[in-house]
Order: sequence, then C-alpha cells, then structure tokens
Amino acid sequence: MGLELRSLVKESGELELSLVDVPMPEPKPDQVVVRVEATPINPSDLGLLLGAADVSTARASGTATHPVTTFRIPEQMMRAMAPRVGQSMPVGNEGAGVVVKAGSSPEAQALLGKTVTMIGGAMYAEYRCLRAADCMALPEGATPADGASCFVNPLTALSMVEVMKREGHTALVHTAAASNLGQMLNKICIKDGVPLVNIVRSPEQAKILRDIGAKYICDSSAPDFMDRLVDALAETGATLAFDAIGGGKLAGQILTAMEIAANRNAKEYSRYGSTVHKQVYIYGRLDTRPTELGAGLGMAWGVGGWLLTPFLIKLGPDAMRLRQRVMDELKTTFASHYTREISLTEALQPAIIEAYNRRATGEKFLIVPTKA
Repeated sequence: MGLELRSLVKESGELELSLVDVPMPEPKPDQVVVRVEATPINPSDLGLLLGAADVSTARASGTATHPVTTFRIPEQMMRAMAPRVGQSMPVGNEGAGVVVKAGSSPEAQALLGKTVTMIGGAMYAEYRCLRAADCMALPEGATPADGASCFVNPLTALSMVEVMKREGHTALVHTAAASNLGQMLNKICIKDGVPLVNIVRSPEQAKILRDIGAKYICDSSAPDFMDRLVDALAETGATLAFDAIGGGKLAGQILTAMEIAANRNAKEYSRYGSTVHKQVYIYGRLDTRPTELGAGLGMAWGVGGWLLTPFLIKLGPDAMRLRQRVMDELKTTFASHYTREISLTEALQPAIIEAYNRRATGEKFLIVPTKA
C-alpha cells in the first residue's frame, strides 16, 4: 500500500484534502512503477489542489498519518467547481523518483532501478505507475530533487521561445519574471541571443534578475514603469508577451507600450495605429481579477490563453528536442531551487498550505513523499 493525496469538492460547498491508502500498482508491459522521491508544488498544481477554496477557512481533522483538511468554497464559486463535485482527484503534474517495478517491454525494463523524471499527474503520492514513455532517466549523479521540475517550468520556458520563432516575432516580454520559470527563461534567452524584457513587481525581484545577467528589467511598482517599458520595447522590438499575472491592467499596459514603441519607430503616421501585430498570451492567473484592456492599443493586437500541453502536442516529435535540452542543461540553465521540503502529511497542514498558496516569487516548495 502507498499514500496518495486527494482533493475532493463536496456538494456541501467544501473542498477536502486527504491522504488515502492505495494498493501498490502492478505495471502493464509498457509501464513502470516509480517510488516518488520529489515532486514540486507549481502554480498549475494549485488550481487542482485547492480549486476555489478559501484557504483562510482551513479546518484540520483526521489522524497524524492520515490528516484531513477542509475549506469552505465561496458560494459564488461553486458553479465553476460543479464538474468536480464528488470526484476524489489525485494531484501533482510532475516529479522524480526511482523505478522499483517494470513491465516486460524492453523500454520499461531499461528503466528498472534508474532515477527518472516523469510527468502525467497524480505525483503527490508514494508510488506512481505510468508509461515508460512518460519517464526519462536522469543524467548520472542527478538527484530526484534535481529532476523533479524537469517538465513544467523548463518546457514552458523553452516553448515560449519556440512560439516566438514560429509566429515571426524576434523578442519576448515576460511577467512575474523573477520566478523559477522566469530565471530559466532569462538563461535560455541570454544563451540563445534572444532579447527579453522582464517585468517584475519590486526592486528585490529586479536584483534577482540583474544578478543572473538580465539586461531589460522593468519594475511595475516604479513611478516611471511605463516609460521604461516603452524604451525597452522600442529597443528590442518585442511584440510578443507571456503573462503569468492574467488579471488587472498589466496585459493592457504591455499592449499599450508595444503600440507606443511601434509608433515611435514608424516611418509615417497612421490614424489607425501601427500595423505591427502585438500579442499577449496569458498562461497564469496570479491575479484572479478580470483582465482590463484600455484604449490606445492600435488595431493589430491579440490576447489569448496559452497552455503548455496543447503546444507540446502541436510540436509532435519535435518536443523531444526540447526535452533533451532540459536533460543536457539540467544543473545549469534548468536548475530549480527550493526554499522548503515537506512531507505528504505536512502538505495538508493549514499553516504550510497558507505559505505555499501565497505563490511568492522566489519561494518554491518540494514535496518529498519519503520524508517522515
């Protein structure tokens, strides 16, 4: 038997987190069983883990080995949670561990005893059974912690550059840019010679990026933020942005600044604005308010949502090129840093939940299911 973390939305308007006992899985020929030794808490995990729960209403119960934490869901949010009602859902997009059982196929047998990184959901557990094709053996000397975050952040950062090239842009803008993902994106862009405009929310975050060599950094808390953003966009020619904030005015400010920068470089005036297409992709919702777009955007612009998995499917076999680069630069470009390691039971403690739900820049939690 092994423990697995579950998230359940109840008809009563509550969300319940619990640890349940599940049988040790038996792999099919093309599958392996991995003892999970490290799995990160990403913002993309929190959407499933906590849903629309009001974290301040946490109520702990259960036992020391099988804790239960319950939250109220605001009444107005229950409609959005309706498809989840009554479903006990496993959580955790990615992780790493040691293969302890393998199916009969050569691909599965080749991974037996290896430390692997993996993706496929349900990683907040002691054991995970999945296809051998969804695992990659880590380089010699790499630990599970090194490989735990091999997929979501690294492949997202690499895919942003891929989107830029495929859509005909020549530079990028990124928000919440001092995050683990943002730091990876800076290292990629510095190495590949891609101009990158970073938007952060404080001088402390700006320093994080300066220290790793970032050139264009705009602090949205500074009084001259828009002036500095326009200058950076005019210099780089960036017309594509990936926005992790989502709500509020920032996406609109980016499009406005892009339009001002484009007009600054225009050879003749047009009353309709620039003909250069400006695009913002929202890939996160750190701000859950509605997205606000003001005037002055010109006539050639777009705002849309963007997710990693559909893009990787679109890439097809070419996605392996990105995965291989992650393995090759695992301890350099794609190194992840964790501020705290917690056990499965600690992941259900209200005070710890409040801490990782803050999603603070520079703070990243790692669940270690083997931790007592």
